[in-house]
Amino acid sequence: MGQTREGSERPLQQIAIAFSELATHIKSQHQLKHDEQENNVLVASFAGASSHVSVLFGCLGIAFKFAERDYVAKVHDLTKVASNIPTLQSLLEFDLERDSVKVRGSHSRNLLRVKRGLDMVRVLFQGILNSNEESLRDCASQAYAEVFAPHHSFPIRAAVTAGFYALPTRSQLMNKLNEDEISARELMQEYITAVDPVINYVEGIFLSRGLGIDW
Repeated sequence: MGQTREGSERPLQQIAIAFSELATHIKSQHQLKHDEQENNVLVASFAGASSHVSVLFGCLGIAFKFAERDYVAKVHDLTKVASNIPTLQSLLEFDLERDSVKVRGSHSRNLLRVKRGLDMVRVLFQGILNSNEESLRDCASQAYAEVFAPHHSFPIRAAVTAGFYALPTRSQLMNKLNEDEISARELMQEYITAVDPVINYVEGIFLSRGLGIDW
């Protein structure tokens, strides 16, 4: 791994470690029956790992300010409810029983939107790894267009697009994350690998109940 600043916070490392641990836990559940697999993923574990990503949205500047505010609020909701609703499966069941899954502010809706934020970061990181460009504009534009744009109105899409001109450069982002190019690439790849089973798991518990994920 490359050189990083001693004693500095390394949010990218925290993100990679948190999702690697969560992915390992999810994969281990394949040894169990399907119902046990669902029941054994804690809301607190998911929310805890997801909370680390908030720092990254902040590092991306005004273009993703909307995402940062929205994401932080929804992670906070999941963190708060975790003491009363222990698992991701029971969280959906809670809203299903009340016919409130797709109601604005529901825990299930918030879970789906946090998942969407994780997916956007995955696409962004993949774009950064596939490019050596100093500008992050193309990578961020692709990630936004693929994950968030289909769910946003034209005014929001226009505001986000305008914000891409204020994105940090690649070097500036690495500096904010207290990583160099080599260490950042390793950690981004670790996140991409780890978050895939997490995203698939969350999507699976929606799809298995016929709820869909495009709302």
